[in-house]
Amino acid sequence: MFADRARIYVRSGKGGDGHVSFRREKYVPNGGPDGGDGGRGGDVIFTVDEGLNTLIDFRNSRKYKAGNGEPGGKRNCKGGDGEDIVIKVPRGTLIREAASGQVIADMSGENRRIVLLEGGRGGNGNQHYATSTMQAPKYAQPGQPARELELLLELKVIADVGLVGFPNVGKSTLLSRVTNARPKIANYHFTTLNPNLGVVDLEGTGGFVIADIPGLIEGASQGVGLGHEFLRHIERTKVIIHIVDAAGTEGRDPVADIYAINRELEAYNPEIAGRPQVIAANKIDAIYEGEDSPVEAIRREFEPRGVKVFPISAVSGQGVRELLYQVYEMLQEIGGEPTVFEQEYFPEEHISLGNEPFTVTCEDGEYVVEGPRIEKMLGYTNLESEKGFRFFQNFLKESGVLEKLEELDIQEGDTVRMYGHSFDYYK
Repeated sequence: MFADRARIYVRSGKGGDGHVSFRREKYVPNGGPDGGDGGRGGDVIFTVDEGLNTLIDFRNSRKYKAGNGEPGGKRNCKGGDGEDIVIKVPRGTLIREAASGQVIADMSGENRRIVLLEGGRGGNGNQHYATSTMQAPKYAQPGQPARELELLLELKVIADVGLVGFPNVGKSTLLSRVTNARPKIANYHFTTLNPNLGVVDLEGTGGFVIADIPGLIEGASQGVGLGHEFLRHIERTKVIIHIVDAAGTEGRDPVADIYAINRELEAYNPEIAGRPQVIAANKIDAIYEGEDSPVEAIRREFEPRGVKVFPISAVSGQGVRELLYQVYEMLQEIGGEPTVFEQEYFPEEHISLGNEPFTVTCEDGEYVVEGPRIEKMLGYTNLESEKGFRFFQNFLKESGVLEKLEELDIQEGDTVRMYGHSFDYYK
């Protein structure tokens, strides 16, 4: 079975602890602090590997942990950094936070490599805390803790065009004719269990990528059969080719089939149902002369709605060229890249800090804010980015730090110091 979903656990590395030590050298009986800094923890990195096309590797390996940073040492020796862990996924993989289902990253388009979780920052050694009044600090900063997430990986096939229709209407046959894909073909339902991709090369054009989305059945949008497993693969496509058995070789009404599949698309995702469609009325080589033309019946029903109908034979190739050039023109009108899902879940905004205390004091004209909760947040936040700094400001407000500063009569322009960071205070 095509492996297109997997649930995994990832954890970044813990930062190494800072070290407490003092110089002990001959002729220097009262040496100063020389504790080294801890190393930073390893990051959790996702990268696209073009050689992969399923998530099968994640079925047997579900836990991924980056290396921890090493603690600092004496003589200002810095601890070694933890090793990053690089997780390779196929192009088109959607990374969701498992509990909420919200998108963290879409490994499509220009997203080739992302740092999903940053490792903990290494703690400062006691050398950083020496002052004129405290020349022998016995305190070193602990490393920032590791961060962890449960993730749901979901592979959505990236193709410009999706082939949809009931089982056994000729999707695989058409795909094998117009591309170099070689899907398994036989005369029974659900022959195709995997989405098959192929590149269509049209003379005088840049071609396009087409996907045979496995046969749908009524109730697919509710998960009947393998409905959800299949429907998710059409979410990126720009144009839909709806293939029907115009000859009714299995006793089905092609017009009713088109309506039935469109209802499933609408129920699953109305946006997909609204994408441009073209109808391929297949198996015209099996229509006997003298009969009322089923192709004309399909045209009368759907062309007034703006959906063009092309009679084709996937077996002989009749009408296929005209269908493909029409699809290419539709793609040119739409333009742009395939659908890329926007980020909904931001890991840095979901940090559990508990209710650890903090202190706000005024020392030598500077306001000093300390405490494990402040220390953790500083380690998690990128203060160099506008978004990260704004997030940190909101944290200070919501945690009551700003209120405490105002109680100490802080004025605009005064300096606030937090574990090596200094800020000018402005309302």
